Amino acid sequence: MTPSEPATHIALPQLIRLQADARALKLPAAKQVRSRQAGLQRSPRRGRGMAFAEVRQYQPGDDIRSIDWRVTARRQSPHTKLYEEERERPVLLLCDLGPSLFFASTGAYKQVRCAQLAGILAWLALWSGDQVGGIVFDGQSLTVQRPARRKKSVLQFLDTLASLQRIRGQKVAVAEHGSTNATLDTALSEARRVAHTGSRIFVISDFMNITDDTSRLLGALAKHNTVSALRIVDPLEQKLPDSGRFAIAGDDGPVWFDGSNPRFQRAYADKVAQHRAVLDDCFRTSGVRPATVMTGDDPAASLQALLGPRGHIG
Repeated sequence: MTPSEPATHIALPQLIRLQADARALKLPAAKQVRSRQAGLQRSPRRGRGMAFAEVRQYQPGDDIRSIDWRVTARRQSPHTKLYEEERERPVLLLCDLGPSLFFASTGAYKQVRCAQLAGILAWLALWSGDQVGGIVFDGQSLTVQRPARRKKSVLQFLDTLASLQRIRGQKVAVAEHGSTNATLDTALSEARRVAHTGSRIFVISDFMNITDDTSRLLGALAKHNTVSALRIVDPLEQKLPDSGRFAIAGDDGPVWFDGSNPRFQRAYADKVAQHRAVLDDCFRTSGVRPATVMTGDDPAASLQALLGPRGHIG
């Protein structure tokens, strides 16, 4: 990260400038899209990108794989299904800006990485002709923007990302017993009401506060949509330094720990392994595709690895 890049908070103008990073991801070439308004996905005759239109009587030259055998049997003459190309595909971005994302030991705060990843994906989807929407939640509030194919909608979404981030000196409110009004599970439940069947959904979070319901909610989304989980991780959350005394900000002030304490190291490693196992099981049982983005990584480069060399997120 260069000194000019955001470390703890990213403002709206910086999110708007992410258009350059989105362009660098190399959108699919126009010749691969069969409609000027086609979405990020390619549109083969059978598969994603094609929507059922009608059934008509079979004509010579029709693809026999598209014959509707039920209608054929009922009417006693061959009938075939016709499809039309889907013009737009909704892309829904779930963005976690909760208290645990107000942290980083290297690179940028997790809330910054979340906003950057969402911003790049939003621009990429808009330029590919898809509808873009989002759900932004910070533990206390939840903002929903339904998918639309307008630049104004993307700008409104980016403005929400910028305004809901925490800033230095701001009190991070945590509800009693860890319960809040706008958790990951709340956002996933809301996404089921917002998302249209066949949507492309990205859940961007550190997944530090998953519950027994998270896997079920993710699975319900993944049943009729393509869902990816972008997990933002700081190196300190995976392994502590081997020696030295360090302080981490807590609800009641700084929390000190000694990296050279073997008992503390073992307890911390066990906790990390336990959480990792729970996450692996959550993603596996829900059928969600996970990817990890480190706080020290460049978000555009991380998305390049996820989306492939042509920036295709279909």
